[in-house]
Amino acid sequence: MCGIVGYTGSAQAAPILLEGLGKLEYRGYDSAGIAVRGKEDISVVKVTGRIAGLCEKTDNGKALEGCTGIGHTRWATHGAPTEGNAHPHLSNDGRFAVVHNGIIENYQTLREELKGKGYHFDSETDTEVIVHLMEMYYKGDVKKALIQTVNRLQGSYALGVLCKDEPDKLYAAREASPLIIGLGLGENYFASDVTALVAYTRNAVYLEDGEFAELTKEGVSFFDCLGQPLAKQVSRITWDVQAAEKGGYDHFMLKEIMEQPGAVKAAISPRLKNNAVVFEELKLTKEDLAGIRKIVITACGSAYYAGCSGKYVLEALTHIPVEVVLASELRYSNPLIDASTLLIVISQSGETADTIAAMKECRAKGARTLAIVNVVGSTIAKLAEDTVYTWAGPEIAVATTKGFTTQLAVLYLLSLYFSKLLGIAGEDYAAHIRILKSLPRLIQQAIDMNHSLPKLAEKYHRAKSLFFIGRNTDYAAALEGALKMKEISYLHAEAYAAGELKHGTIALIEEHTPVIALCCNRRIMEKTLSNIVEVKARGAEVLAVSYRDNPKILSVADDFIFIPEVEDLFSAIVEIVPLQLLAYYVAKANGCDIDKPKNLAKSVTVE
Repeated sequence: MCGIVGYTGSAQAAPILLEGLGKLEYRGYDSAGIAVRGKEDISVVKVTGRIAGLCEKTDNGKALEGCTGIGHTRWATHGAPTEGNAHPHLSNDGRFAVVHNGIIENYQTLREELKGKGYHFDSETDTEVIVHLMEMYYKGDVKKALIQTVNRLQGSYALGVLCKDEPDKLYAAREASPLIIGLGLGENYFASDVTALVAYTRNAVYLEDGEFAELTKEGVSFFDCLGQPLAKQVSRITWDVQAAEKGGYDHFMLKEIMEQPGAVKAAISPRLKNNAVVFEELKLTKEDLAGIRKIVITACGSAYYAGCSGKYVLEALTHIPVEVVLASELRYSNPLIDASTLLIVISQSGETADTIAAMKECRAKGARTLAIVNVVGSTIAKLAEDTVYTWAGPEIAVATTKGFTTQLAVLYLLSLYFSKLLGIAGEDYAAHIRILKSLPRLIQQAIDMNHSLPKLAEKYHRAKSLFFIGRNTDYAAALEGALKMKEISYLHAEAYAAGELKHGTIALIEEHTPVIALCCNRRIMEKTLSNIVEVKARGAEVLAVSYRDNPKILSVADDFIFIPEVEDLFSAIVEIVPLQLLAYYVAKANGCDIDKPKNLAKSVTVE
């Protein structure tokens, strides 16, 4: 959600800013802009729509001369997506330019105060109060003015500040919104994501809440809210720029779907040693786990649905009750959580605002926290007592694919690990280890078995509504399958527990209504079959997801997606992959912007 970049060095800033913003497009945005310190003043160019328009307006950056600048992609929150509301924002005297990710909760109060002091506003945004506060507090010391400004702000922010009086400097500040400093030779950067930095540097410093940075081309200094210097650790970005390129695929989403066998293997294989699950990074002991009476999984979006799938495996293998709660609900529910609760927090980015808030609420009540995240050094990773990384690599498409499957893989691993730690693994433990080892191969087979998906997409892409049904683990996979469809194709798609059809949903089934029926859990296959017969009797066209050797399903469904044989508990991670592909080809048939679906953002860092 939104993206910011900053550069200072000896090269022309504008082309670097535009390239950096291009790498952040996947985060979701509806306007963009850059500000560059020229020979005397700060020049600002902004557009609505795509970064391509900004490139055209600036002749790919050549129209703006200067070696220091800031850039921003905006996802509209306060005010419509217009040029006036786009960042960067200028102070009334033209001395400061500011870019901002986050939400300033007390902006209305500050806005009225500043208006009373004679400052005029050119936008509807919360961000504009920041740049006017900078002007108000500035008495020749930018650093001091920035500290005074952020002390007035309530909410979340990652800030980049450019001052006309200091043409070779940038300032950055963070509170509850990610901000990374990139260290180069004779040049330095900041960005909201490492994808904007890897083309230029692999050395990064992750700002913490309440920290500031002062950037020149010679170096970067860090300080706290009192202006005292800070020593920061330099991290090495381990993946290269090719990981963030399409690699010949039409879309990042398709590339990332195809990467899933390798991504799941990267999540699983290093944690299997001597036919046992090993988590060397976990501090959670046998005694700690023995004191756990309840596991609560909290997350948002696809990560929440990964939790819904993981619940079945965790409960089956650990015999501990598991609740899965949306973070946006958990944070406000005054949950019944205490020191006997293990809170598992799932987030691809590790920066999801609702999930962070829910995590803090549960920690305050004494819960032990374990995070499953992809991004190293993210807020959730640092807040958790234990962190397990999914090692999915960069995921550029807004709609997650390999992020989801690697989260699920980690939940499977944890389920087996906990069962062994508790001494209740049983004789199935070795068989389950073999299943985990086979998952990358089975996912690849699920991809290879379904070359007819583009043709199926042609049949279903004009549907007004699609209904996904399933039971147990199939239902959990159906939830994510429906989400993928609605996210990128903009078709109405809903998932329902198949056993609930008679309780209202079946009233929506009419002639030619598409029903995607997930039938991969053999234990309850007959029950799902009866639900397929029910919707067929009302004219539905059924697309079944199942195994080839399933004659009863084959006899009643109209179309088929096949997956290889997999044990019931672990079937969701395999059956979701062709559903991702189905959503992709439906969206492609509808001419949708697959990697950047409208109104969505990759990392939801505001409530």
